[in-house]
Amino acid sequence: MAHKTFISYKYSESLKLRDDIIKALGDDAEYYKGENGFSPNMSDDKDETIWNYLKDMIWGTSVTIVIISPHMIDSDWIESEIMYSLRKVSRNDTQSQRNGVVGVIKKVDGGYSWFKNTHINDDGCSVITYDETKVF
Repeated sequence: MAHKTFISYKYSESLKLRDDIIKALGDDAEYYKGENGFSPNMSDDKDETIWNYLKDMIWGTSVTIVIISPHMIDSDWIESEIMYSLRKVSRNDTQSQRNGVVGVIKKVDGGYSWFKNTHINDDGCSVITYDETKVF
């Protein structure tokens, strides 16, 4: 069963990956509730107008896909989109549920070294760490 989905991403660096995810959803892409090539240009709108538009897209979805990219932390919206996705929100007589959140790490130059580090401990165990300064 398909879920209504919202994708949170930094437009300037992850538009292609967003499009690839939508394409990979196949027939289930009809349940995608985020912006697309037909979304209005809101670059001159006030922050409150943009935020209300984003909340309308997120409300009623059950899954939020967050594209983790090198400069996502600089986004004006991603942190708020994630927080809104994790809240129960009432509208009229209906209440949304908290979304499941899935992170997709963007490849840069063919890999994830911008975010993911692997090293060997003194005991010989391989350890993977992530650069927490890159995420909310």
